[in-house]
Amino acid sequence: MRILLVEDDPQLGDGLTVGLRQVGFAVDWVKDGTAADLALTTESYGMLVLDLGLPKLSGMELLRRLRSRGQDLPVLILTARDTIFDKISGLDGGADDFLVKPVALDELTARIRALTRRAAGRAMPLIRHRALTLDPASRQVTLSDEVVDLSAREFSVLHTLLENAGRVMTRAQIESSIYGWRDEPESNALEVHIHHLRRKLGADFIKTLRGVGYTVAK
Repeated sequence: MRILLVEDDPQLGDGLTVGLRQVGFAVDWVKDGTAADLALTTESYGMLVLDLGLPKLSGMELLRRLRSRGQDLPVLILTARDTIFDKISGLDGGADDFLVKPVALDELTARIRALTRRAAGRAMPLIRHRALTLDPASRQVTLSDEVVDLSAREFSVLHTLLENAGRVMTRAQIESSIYGWRDEPESNALEVHIHHLRRKLGADFIKTLRGVGYTVAK
């Protein structure tokens, strides 16, 4: 999943970006509210991790603009502000969760996974499709109870397709969910990942709709 991180503290922003990427997320990091507002109107994200005390445009104003545009991506506020008033204002203003700094990376990633489940309409932590089970927390995939060895990118592609089971995902939609600004994939990278997934999961597991995109077979 692709995350927009809005954090003006260089040390914290860098640490969170590295940590979230290490557990498999694609992360774009911006340091002020204006840059974040531009990113949210020009790019596609699955999650917004938002500080409140931002330069140029406050976190609360950014949140207000986001919701007024009808954008419904999950928002997790991560801030040093810890009063009950701040928490109520953030949640009532459209945020889905509220965390006070400092925060352990494990807790942050667990909350991101929980918000992702909620946004996808799932209550169970595991994603099951036919004989396959995907565990977002452990990043493990099993097929007929046998562990399947996937690369980080293969896992991300499969996770995206499973989260959107029943929908046809275009190449652009898949790439925007698994690559951040700093990533420079080869032009045929997605096709290579799909090829490897079919070899490991079965030739008919992922269907291609020519000229449209990809979907997992029912």
